[in-house]
Amino acid sequence: MKKIGFIVNLRKESAPKIAHQVIQWLIKNNIEVYLTTETADILSLPEYGVKTDDMFSMSECILVLGGDGTLLNTARCVAGKNIPLLGINLGQLGFLTELEVDKLIYGLEELVSGHYHIEERMMLKADVYRNGKITGNFHALNDIVITKGAFARMIEMNTYVDSEFLTNYPADGLIISSPTGSTAYSLSAGGPIVSPDIDVIIITPICPHTLYARPVIISHNQSVRVVLVSDSGEIMLTVDGQDGFLLDAKDEVIVNKSNLTTRLIKLRNRSFYAILREKLKDGSRNRE
Repeated sequence: MKKIGFIVNLRKESAPKIAHQVIQWLIKNNIEVYLTTETADILSLPEYGVKTDDMFSMSECILVLGGDGTLLNTARCVAGKNIPLLGINLGQLGFLTELEVDKLIYGLEELVSGHYHIEERMMLKADVYRNGKITGNFHALNDIVITKGAFARMIEMNTYVDSEFLTNYPADGLIISSPTGSTAYSLSAGGPIVSPDIDVIIITPICPHTLYARPVIISHNQSVRVVLVSDSGEIMLTVDGQDGFLLDAKDEVIVNKSNLTTRLIKLRNRSFYAILREKLKDGSRNRE
C-alpha cells in the first residue's frame, strides 16, 4: 500500500489528535495520504486535501477513523469502486471496524507490509415503487428498514418472497438485513445472528402485533417485496440507519442482493465467533 485515503469522523472528540498521529506515521513511511478538502482544512493540513471523488480514484485503500456508522457511510460511498476499507474504532461497539486505537501502529505496519486479507461483504439493493414507477433506489451494507414515525399508528405490510405471499405483518416496522446487518438492528429485534460468509437475506419484524410473527431467512437469489397496506401516518425507509426516504401509502419496496459488495480489510485471523464473544458477551461498550 503506497497510496491511502483517510476518512475522519471529526465529530469524535479524540479524532483530530489520532488523525494527526496516523498521518505522521504514514508520511514517515513514504505513504501518499489523501484527505477530503474539508478534513484537511480542519486539521490544518491543506496540502493533503483533494476532492472526495479524486481521493477514491487515487487510493489503494481507505482508512476510516470513527465507529461503525462512519464505516457504513463510507461503504455506501465507495460501493462499486473496488476499494477496500480498514476501520479504526472510535465508536462504541465497533463490530465492523478492525482496529482499536491501542493497536493502531501495529495495524498500520501490518497494512503497509501486506499482511492482511480482504473479506467481501454482501450488500442489499432497495427500489421504491410509487404508482408503478421507481422513485427511490438505495444500497445498504447492514439493512433496509421500514418503520413508522414517532406518533404514527402500527403499520400493516403485505410481504412477499419473489411472487409468493409470505404474510401480513402488523407491526412497528420491518427490518430486511444482510448477514453483516444481522448483528445490528435485526439482532435487537430478535433476529438471528448469521455468519457474514453466508449470502442470505433476513426478514425481521419490529414489535409485531401477532403471536406467530418470526424472523425469516431467505436465499440471496430471492427478493423481498413489501407493500404498505394502509396509510398509518409517517412511514420511513431508512438505509443503514442513516439515509431516510419518506414512504406513501400503497408504495412497494423491493429488496434483493446488490451486485455491489463492501471490501473489508482484515489484519488478524480472528473468527467471526471470536468477534461475537469479544463484542457481545456482556453488552458492554467502549466509551470515549
